[in-house]
This record gives sequence, C-alpha cells and structure tokens, in this order.
Amino acid sequence: MSVDDSGRAWRFGDDIDTDQIIPSRFLVSSDPEELGEHAFNDLRPEFADGVESGDFVVAGENFGSGSSREHAPLSLVGAGVAGVVAQSFARIFFRNAINLGLPVLICPGVGDIDDGTEISIDVDEGFVYDHDEDVRYDAEPLPPFLQDLVDEGGLKPYTKRKLESAD
Repeated sequence: MSVDDSGRAWRFGDDIDTDQIIPSRFLVSSDPEELGEHAFNDLRPEFADGVESGDFVVAGENFGSGSSREHAPLSLVGAGVAGVVAQSFARIFFRNAINLGLPVLICPGVGDIDDGTEISIDVDEGFVYDHDEDVRYDAEPLPPFLQDLVDEGGLKPYTKRKLESAD
C-alpha cells in the first residue's frame, strides 16, 4: 500500500501510551468518529480540531504502549489519520492498527521530522518522504500478508473477502 498523497506530520515523543492517545474517560463508545473527536485530548488538545484527513502521526520510541484495547488506533482512524510512523511501536498497538487497516511503519530516522512537515509514506516499499526537506527515510516494509490486511481495510473486510471468495 502506498500513501501517495502527502499530509502534515503531527510529531509526538517517546512512550506515548494508549491513555494519551485516547483518554480512558472517552472509552464509552466504539464509534471511530466519536473517538477521533477526543484523540490526544489531554496531550495535545488542539489535535482533534486541527488534524485533517490524510495527516500523519509521527512518534519516537514505544508508541502505543499500555492498554490492549483497540480504541487507541480506532480513534486515529476516526480522526482521519492516514498512517502512523514511529521509531518503534508497542506490539499490541501495532497489530491492532493493522487489524483496523491503519498503516503503520517502523522508521528509525523519523525523530528528525518536525511537527507540521509535509510527508508521505510508502508501506510497500518501506519509506517515509519528507517533502519539506526533500529527505527519504528508510523504514521496515510490512510483510506482504500484513500489507494485504491494510490494503483491504483491516481484518474484518479481509476475512469477509476471503470467505466470499471461498464459495
């Protein structure tokens, strides 16, 4: 999957846990758009009103640690985030994002990308491109079977298509 369109980077630091992505008091819903209205509510209150469809979250080490609930990546989907690029992810957040069809890339060099920078990502080839600085950051491409899940929009649509094609 390529995300050819570019979007702005919303830069976050290390150890951003799921409670910082979506505070627990907003977990009364599983509606992505409702959750998206509260994404990063306490950490960056301007995020939900300022993020535009197609923007990206860029983070440091250990993004998405904490709860195993899928509400954190679901809130980013609901906010219109096109993908998350981090130096490393908590394992469960990473897999939940894939299962929801949210592109995620592990990219060690993204710490140099500034907030508001125009970027695009290519999950198939495994890179992040910084349009403002004309710099390419090599990332770890997703294995083909995970790319298929993201391309299909997540685990549910992927499984549905597989079951329908088995008839």
